[in-house]
Amino acid sequence: MRQLGSVFFTTPLNAQESQDTTTEMQKKAIRVYLDCDDCDLDYTRRTLTFVNNVRDPADAQVHILVTSQKSANGGTEYTLTFIGKENFAGINDTLIYQSNKTDTKDNIRTGLTGTMKLGLIRYAAHTPIADQLSISHSTPEAKEKVVDKWNNWLFSTSVNGMFNGSEVTNYTTLLWSLSANRITKDLKLNFTLSGSYNGNEYDYGTIHEKNFSRSQSFGGKIIFSIDDNWSWGVFGSGYSSTYSNIDFATDFSPGIEYNIYPYNESTRRVLRIGYKPSFSYSNYHDTTIYYKMDEFLFSENLSITLDQKEPWGSASITLYGSHYFHDLKKYNAGIYGSVSIRIIEGLSATWYASYSQQRDQISLPIGVASLQDVLLQRKELESGYSYYATVGLSYSFGAIYNNIVNPRFGSSGSGGYSISISSE
Repeated sequence: MRQLGSVFFTTPLNAQESQDTTTEMQKKAIRVYLDCDDCDLDYTRRTLTFVNNVRDPADAQVHILVTSQKSANGGTEYTLTFIGKENFAGINDTLIYQSNKTDTKDNIRTGLTGTMKLGLIRYAAHTPIADQLSISHSTPEAKEKVVDKWNNWLFSTSVNGMFNGSEVTNYTTLLWSLSANRITKDLKLNFTLSGSYNGNEYDYGTIHEKNFSRSQSFGGKIIFSIDDNWSWGVFGSGYSSTYSNIDFATDFSPGIEYNIYPYNESTRRVLRIGYKPSFSYSNYHDTTIYYKMDEFLFSENLSITLDQKEPWGSASITLYGSHYFHDLKKYNAGIYGSVSIRIIEGLSATWYASYSQQRDQISLPIGVASLQDVLLQRKELESGYSYYATVGLSYSFGAIYNNIVNPRFGSSGSGGYSISISSE
């Protein structure tokens, strides 16, 4: 997105006079709380010199909520929602900033901050510092219509290797992926190839152990828009995994989704219900516990997802369930979600939890896993359920203003000294 205007805040040149004036301006400037996970906060504080940055939304006159979602060109679409409070209550606005895949971090932070400036002008214009603001406009040069020779297709590839070890151990991980995407308003295409290799070697005394696992996968989906709330699509995948005893497996699924909220509100809130019947074929490395070397299967999946981001915090929860038609007792059902809430000024709480019941591990190989398989996690083990949970609480107090930037010695973890005391 091209930035067509600039905002300047002028102060006297004399150092002492400048300091005194800045202090006075701080009392008169609008108080802004920036609610953004992807923003460069130090850069924003340096650039937005005509506002007061506060550390808690309860102290703000304007709450800027920044949400984002990936766009068709591989970049990101940022939605900036300006929420007026106190004397600006009811004065709200929404602006969009669009970044490209090739944009650097500096391009993105400059564009985001420029969009914030434009949105804040309507509030700053009603404060005593309005006469110290200057707005400039540059007329963009006329350009010829751009022709997309790729017809909205975007291709990506990545190869990653991780290696570490010692005299007695060696670890190797290799990851690779290829993807092709084409996204328009009414059609979404995505095709992905990926693979991984994990190898571990242990050489300790009389113990010489090698462990490895491989997996490859293919995924494709074609999704069509019906209207502002309905979508349908077809999905296909193929994969192999030594860990899961899968020599080769493939499945095909049509699907339909209903979003209670319009899709154009997806950066702020989503409540979608999805249903997919699935037809699959599996070929196994070893005979399964059901005495199968291969089989055709028919199943169905239902999921409900709520994502919400508001000034009070954010919440996400998903309920899902699936089962095989040949035996309804072979099912998988679960729930996972996260919540982050600002309880009172300076106090925030976060939770994440997931739980699943799994009765559909039909690919488990017959026989008892060896101790090495268990300890080295070389094979999937039978388990009736799994869970994961985290909880956190944070509290801060002190000055409400947060305008000063001091980058000396970097952030914690980038150097310095530490003293630790331990007992055994």
